[in-house]
Amino acid sequence: MAKKSTKDSASLQRSQGAPNLTLIDVARVAGVSPITVSRALHRPEVVSEATREKVHEAVRATGYVPNMLAGGLASSKSRLVAIFLPTIANSIFADTVQALMDRLAKAGYQTLLGLTGYSAKQEEALLEAILGRRPDGIVLTGTLHTEASRARLVQAGIPVVEAWDLSESPIDMLVGFSHEQIGKAIASRLHEKGYRRFSVVTIDDPRGLRRCNSLIAELERRGITDVPIEVLPAPATLEIGREGLRRLLDRDSPPEVVVCSSDTVAQGVLAEAASRRLEVPRDLAVMGFGDLSSAAHVYPALSTVRVDGARIGNEVAEALLERFLRRDGEHSPVRIDTGFTLVERAST
Repeated sequence: MAKKSTKDSASLQRSQGAPNLTLIDVARVAGVSPITVSRALHRPEVVSEATREKVHEAVRATGYVPNMLAGGLASSKSRLVAIFLPTIANSIFADTVQALMDRLAKAGYQTLLGLTGYSAKQEEALLEAILGRRPDGIVLTGTLHTEASRARLVQAGIPVVEAWDLSESPIDMLVGFSHEQIGKAIASRLHEKGYRRFSVVTIDDPRGLRRCNSLIAELERRGITDVPIEVLPAPATLEIGREGLRRLLDRDSPPEVVVCSSDTVAQGVLAEAASRRLEVPRDLAVMGFGDLSSAAHVYPALSTVRVDGARIGNEVAEALLERFLRRDGEHSPVRIDTGFTLVERAST
């Protein structure tokens, strides 16, 4: 029976495409009536656990997405774009989101924000909830997702843009920059300036950790193998920066330079250094990431990495709008590298 269901679901996807599947198709794969499928999805308490499992297995196999729009018309357009962010606890994504929302609003689209908390599993849960509302497009921060999320997005057939990252195997469209290249560039620049005792303070964000790993790999290539790292829980806050520096200074050999996963963390490091009467950069150099609006105005002004958040937001919006206009299903791959800039200020 299971083999028959798998064969039926594969046939349905090839002939109709997952976005056109109906309750009847799911019922055929599950071996139950359409009304039973509807009850299992919308009133699960009135059907048995075995039946619920059978229906949910058919939903997973076919890629069917329950339509929660008024009228239940699978062909209707929601004019809604869902944007997934790790956090709104700091403003590092603000320029991207503002530019994206402004451009989409101008074109008549509304946006819905979902927070993943830097968790791929939380992203998966949000996708499950949002796909049923049939957004016209989805924007994801980063390229690290669960296999279930990737499969569901491919099956759903909804335009997807992964932003703030690059990948060799994107789900659909891609607009961002290389975290590995940033880590390598920071290591190279600071090493060339004469720094040898490096350290890192980062939150447990996968993208920040990738920058960290790339920095360490480049330093190893240059003969530096001892790089103390403090990884603290997200989100980034000033207190995280202060705690990170406290831990580093408790070690036997104090660092010459602290590379931080964000400007917010770096500003916390600056605050802790000031409280200990350490002179920056003479006693301790500090490097951030993101070039927040405050970075140039703290004391001393913060060296950092600038990424063009507004450009990312506009490129994401244009990629989605172009896809929405394509009725024939034909489209060219979107792979946009927005690059980055090292910004040297007084802190290094």
